[in-house]
Amino acid sequence: MRGLKRGSIIGGGVVDVLEREVGNLTPRSFANVFGASEGLVRRLTICKKLDKHRGCVNTISFNTSGDLLVSGSDDRMIMVWHWDSGTVKLSFHSGHLNNVFQAKFMPYTDDRIIVSCAADGEVRHTQILDGGKVATTLLGQHEGRAHRLAIEPGSSHIFYSCGEDGLVQHFDLRTKSATKLFICKSFHDKSDYMRIVSLNAIAIDPRNPNFFAIGGSDEFARIYDIRKNKWDGSSNCEPTDCFCPPHLIGDLHVGITGLTFSNQSELLASYNNELIYLFTKYDGLGSNSVNQSREYAVNRDSGGGPSSASSSSTSNSKGMPGPQVYKGHQNCDTVKGVSFFGPQCEYVISGSDCGRIFIWRKRGGILLRVMEGDKDIVNCIEPHPCAPMFASSGIESDIKIWTPSATELAPPVNIDEIKQPKRRSRLCGLGLPIDLMSQVIAFQHSADGGESLVVNGDLLDLLMRIRGVDDSADDDGGGGGEPAENPGDCSFCWVTLKILDIRVISLLPLYTYIYHNYHFAAENDFFIYF
Repeated sequence: MRGLKRGSIIGGGVVDVLEREVGNLTPRSFANVFGASEGLVRRLTICKKLDKHRGCVNTISFNTSGDLLVSGSDDRMIMVWHWDSGTVKLSFHSGHLNNVFQAKFMPYTDDRIIVSCAADGEVRHTQILDGGKVATTLLGQHEGRAHRLAIEPGSSHIFYSCGEDGLVQHFDLRTKSATKLFICKSFHDKSDYMRIVSLNAIAIDPRNPNFFAIGGSDEFARIYDIRKNKWDGSSNCEPTDCFCPPHLIGDLHVGITGLTFSNQSELLASYNNELIYLFTKYDGLGSNSVNQSREYAVNRDSGGGPSSASSSSTSNSKGMPGPQVYKGHQNCDTVKGVSFFGPQCEYVISGSDCGRIFIWRKRGGILLRVMEGDKDIVNCIEPHPCAPMFASSGIESDIKIWTPSATELAPPVNIDEIKQPKRRSRLCGLGLPIDLMSQVIAFQHSADGGESLVVNGDLLDLLMRIRGVDDSADDDGGGGGEPAENPGDCSFCWVTLKILDIRVISLLPLYTYIYHNYHFAAENDFFIYF
């Protein structure tokens, strides 16, 4: 007995079991130790697929007890799942006119209230009635897409929303009302026409629900104190603190797609075209980052400031170790979330443009697992609230449930040996003109009658450019510079659709044009006019 040490790989588990049996380790402590085991992480594998949606699954969320899962999709449907049996408990139309981006259970409501937001900018409330009936009502509206909701921990009636209009809204279900808090604007310009920051993410600190973080189309993650808000929808609300990796300050080409707090109030931020960073309170830049933005920009332009995150961590302005860095994944094409995993947030987990799921050890940023999660892109990762398992979704229409049920441990990951597959656009699988037409028609249905297609944000996502040359060829040079054999399946198969503000008369001419021009010569752009 005395020869077994808790830190050893084999003996540690035995010692923990014995400590629990004699009462020296409480059941909760044992569960935390067990749930944080790296051995479980290395045994994670797909145990079930939930496949009922007819479009990309953009949101997945467990209820408080973890026995139910709610999902929302491009098909505008919301489904409540008994994930363990793989069956749908309830399926209903969300009431949204466009892709559902987030759907969540409100806690302490017997799982009968779901709030959702979507690409139509609406924030909706759904009441599940007896007999499987639902009543959905409009709570609030954003000018542009509404990407995320954040529910106040422990509250059955308070939540927030954020959208591409830069607006943060506060909702109280007791009054069924929306309060416009403020519009987030860029630090870089103090004029009356400051650039609005298009918001992609919002998260609430579980240790102090008065604090919430937002992130979007600029480089800063901003922390606000709800107690200091003016509650008038103004743009003059100053954040309590701001966070940004030093080398990204002043970089106008990056933004934040995902934010989440740990149970130690650490803030995790996923940047598009960049990496994932873990911020502590010591990494804060203060309430107004204008001066630091200019200082870092000047230093970087003169070669005196940090220019990259080549190491696993950076240094902050106070001389202390800077934010922890997590690398290896790709985040360029879609709005991706990021999550902690483990009972005490021991791991960091994210999807990737390459269709894989990446898991890192939080301390040290060591990459532990790389798993195939989607044929195209993994966007959503939702850890289970109690068990060492999670759900994932992406461009495919199914939801995957991951549990530590593999019979063999996954081998260690060498990040230098990870070969990123060729990037693919969301429409690269449309090998036939009729497939592209079906997508266009589906997007058109979300428009209102005679409304111009130019206002349909999803149709504008079809702005793509044809390229017959494969830029992401393998390192051995195979295929480099050669036209793709099938332009519908090649990497970077982009089609440029220039949408004019003209009412659609008939889609038949468009179909004919695509049919005759789909297999187009390399490096030639063409435009389709409505």
